[in-house]
Amino acid sequence: MKKIKQFTSRLSQVNGLWLPIAVALIWEIMSRQGDAYAYTFVSLSQIAIGFSELVTSGELLVNLAATLQTTVIGLLIGGITGLLVGGLMAVSPTADKLIGPLYHTLRQVPLLGLIPLIALWFGNGLSSKILIVSLAAFYPVVLNTYEGMRGVEKKLIEVSSVLKLNRLQLFLKVLLPAAMPSILTGVSQALAFAWISTVGTELLFSTGPGLGGLMQIAQEASRMDIVIIGVASIGLTGLLMNAGLSRLSQYLLRWRSVR
Repeated sequence: MKKIKQFTSRLSQVNGLWLPIAVALIWEIMSRQGDAYAYTFVSLSQIAIGFSELVTSGELLVNLAATLQTTVIGLLIGGITGLLVGGLMAVSPTADKLIGPLYHTLRQVPLLGLIPLIALWFGNGLSSKILIVSLAAFYPVVLNTYEGMRGVEKKLIEVSSVLKLNRLQLFLKVLLPAAMPSILTGVSQALAFAWISTVGTELLFSTGPGLGGLMQIAQEASRMDIVIIGVASIGLTGLLMNAGLSRLSQYLLRWRSVR
């Protein structure tokens, strides 16, 4: 009975692998259906050879590091700015009236619509990429910070007024901790948007290293194996970053389990 339970437990652990394995098998079958399919569905062996080439030359690591660097810088700039702006709008009705309409107007404009203007002002270099990524991270952090702090229970605000806390103390000791679940939700969204926008800007601004630029060059050279490796690298790295942020969120919000 114990062995059956152990087998069932192990089987449940690998359930999530069945779909990727099935996709890989179908992919390999499609790659063997003739030259027309072989170009689109590159064989797994060819992908493995291309992966070995990129790893051996260090090209994959260099481009991945460049994409991660742009994402992290943009996320930090957009996230910190978004936290400050969202918090200011939440604690100051005047700031809410002044900043709110402009913020809600700008966030309705797709980032793709801003790219021509940003490229005109800042060129096609790293600064433009970071600005776009920062904006992608800025919007969700502002909104979730604002909504989280505005949703803080009134009794906590009343206690802070009894204790005669000033606005900075109110922000740091009451609003920020109480709104942390909502803020972390915004950071999670910001991370996803920042990662996606980084790759997007690298595809549009094909200057400098990055996974997007690597895929663009590979596509022009008809190296579909490298394109597939780039797509897989983007997906797996995004998954790992999301898992890391989820673990960090659980640690920061560990107090909720003892309430």
